[in-house]
Order: sequence, then structure tokens, then C-alpha cells
Amino acid sequence: MAARTEYTGPVLFSFGFRPFFLGACLFALLAVPAWLLIWQGGLEYSGVFQPSDWHIHEMIFGYGAAVVAGFLFTAVPNWTGRLPARGWPLALLSGLWLLGRLAAAGWLGLPALGVMAADCAFLAAVIAMIAREIIAGENWRNLKVLVPVTLLGVANACFHIEAMSGGAADVSRRLGIAVLIFLIMLIGGRIIPSFTRNWLAKHGAEKMPVPFGKFDAVTLVFGAAALLAWTAAPWAAVSGALLLGAGLLHTLRLARWRGLATLPDPLLLMLHLAYALIPAGLIAAGGVPFGLLEPAAAAHILGIGAIGGMTLAVMMRATMGHSGRPLAAGPALTVAFMLLLGAAAARIAGSTELAAGWDGITVSAVLWTAGFALMVLKTGPWLVTRRLGPKKVSKAQP
Repeated sequence: MAARTEYTGPVLFSFGFRPFFLGACLFALLAVPAWLLIWQGGLEYSGVFQPSDWHIHEMIFGYGAAVVAGFLFTAVPNWTGRLPARGWPLALLSGLWLLGRLAAAGWLGLPALGVMAADCAFLAAVIAMIAREIIAGENWRNLKVLVPVTLLGVANACFHIEAMSGGAADVSRRLGIAVLIFLIMLIGGRIIPSFTRNWLAKHGAEKMPVPFGKFDAVTLVFGAAALLAWTAAPWAAVSGALLLGAGLLHTLRLARWRGLATLPDPLLLMLHLAYALIPAGLIAAGGVPFGLLEPAAAAHILGIGAIGGMTLAVMMRATMGHSGRPLAAGPALTVAFMLLLGAAAARIAGSTELAAGWDGITVSAVLWTAGFALMVLKTGPWLVTRRLGPKKVSKAQP
């Protein structure tokens, strides 16, 4: 433990959550307004993807992959008892992520294969480094987390290949979303009941969240099957039926975690609300084959709502815990999360005008950007300054 206090390099590279959470939030703050300008014709995009594919790719494999990396490089030292990746290896890895963003934006002038190589290198390095830490720490039970992370890397490679061969990435964009949703199902099912149980016990509650059991295992398997069906055949009736069934199962799973009891704690409630958008998105996607909803609306409930909401809530909590701040959302971060929920709701309207000549896409982009602006203003200083007080690993941290 003493070695943990001997790091004297830049604070930003002292722990995995710092560069990747800050990078993800800044990227989310900039990339969505850029996409809105591209979509409206006010900004030219010169990358190798179609403009819509660039937007989708960067939200999944730019923003999403950065949050996954930040979470894992923060959680794995707690799982293994080994020192965290820090200093120049973490700085190089962060630079590799940034290289992928610049390449995908067309700013490096690389051909399609060069963009693919630059972009895919990041997740490949993350997988290799995480595998090394878990194996060296003999933390075998957490090796399973490498499966969805590896699938995310495969989905990224497939996105590039599909875009190069077919002009647009269709199947792989859904695969990327599906992998991130499954990661939330897997990790969310571990941390949400745990955090809730700790909070309820602290407040003297007698009834606790139902622990992981056979029902959760069945729900995860059913959810994975539904997501794979949606990836391969989103318009098929059987896919719709599987998605509707998975949505119902995950609604029941969430209900077993006593979310309503957490109303006095917004930071904890955020996790429950974000997870609730998984069954909402699954049910919405399940309604697409039957003509009940547009595919883009369903995809954005999962993308903005479930993925955006959960990653925002997890980044808030992990940043507070690991920077020595109290685990309390406060007004600014609570509003930031609510703005993101508003962005998900507005995006359902699509090109329909909502107010003052603004359609749902524009309103959604503005709300998303405002939410991440608050997130950066509040947590950005925490991520680049030293931890308050002595180092203490909390059970409320990943």
C-alpha cells in the first residue's frame, strides 16, 4: 500500500478513471454539437465513414470505450490487490484513445485501413493490459468481464470492415450497442444491488435487495439472446418477441433491487433510473417489428438513456469516491443526469418539431451537451487534482 502514495507524476495519470472519465466527458461535450452541425450542414466532415456512421461509431467506440476503460482500470486494482496502471503506460494508453478519435474524424488524413488500425489499437491494448492484471492477480472469477470487452473490440473491427465493404455499418453498430448494454446488465447487476444494500443497511432498513441468483442468470442469458437477435435481424418478429420478453424480465429484475427506497439519495437513484432504461429500450426495440416505434428511437433509448445515463452515473460516483469527495450528487450533478434523461426523451420525437422551431434531434443534442457541460464543470477539477484526505477504498466504489 505504501507504494500507492509514492507516485509523483501528473495527477491526471495517477489512476485509470482520471484520464478516461475526463476524456469521455470532454468528448461527449464536443462530439455531439459537432455532429449536430454536420447533420445541419454547418460543418464539413472529411473522415472515411459516412457522417451518420461517424456519429454512431464515436458514441459507442469513442465515448463508450473510454468509460469502459476508466471503469476497468479503476476496478481491477480493487479486484486483484495489485497496483493500478499509472504514469507513462496510462498516458500512452490515453494517447492511443485520442489517436483513434483524431483518425476517425479524418484529421490525420489516413486511409480506411489506417483509421481502422489506429482506432482498434486502443481496445486491443485495454484487453491485453486488463487480462495481464487479472491473470497476474489470480483473480480468475473476474476473467469473464474480458468476454464482453473483447466482443466490443471485435464489434469495433467489424464496424470498420462493414463500412469499408458496404459503405455503411449496419449490423456492427447494433452489435456495439448490444455489447455495452450487456456490460451494464452484467456490471450493473453487481454494483446496483450492492450499493443499495449498503445504503439501506446504513439507514436501518430490514428489507434488502434480492441477491444474485438463478433468476438473474436466466435474465442475463435471455437478455443476451434478445440483443443478439436484435443485432442480426431487428425487423424479425422473433427478435421482437425476444426483446419484449427480455424487457419484461429486466423490469422484474430491477424491481427486486428496491430502487424506490433510494429516493432520498439522488446519486444512488440515478443508477436505478438508468438501468430502468434498459428494459424500456428493449421493449421499444421489440415494438419495431410490429410497427409500434421507429428503429432510431428505440436505439437512442438504449444509447442515450441506458448507456449515457448509466455511464454518467457511474462516472459521478467513482470520481467522488476515488477523489475523496462525499458520495452526494448535489444540485449540479443531479440536473446533469436529468438533462440526459431529457435528451433521451426528446430524441424519441426525431425530426418532429417540439418547440420554437427545434426538432427532437436538436433538443436532444442541446440537452445532452448541457448535461455533460455541468459534469465537466463539476467533476473536471476533481479529476486533475489530488485526492482529498488519505487513500481509502470504499465499498461504494467500483
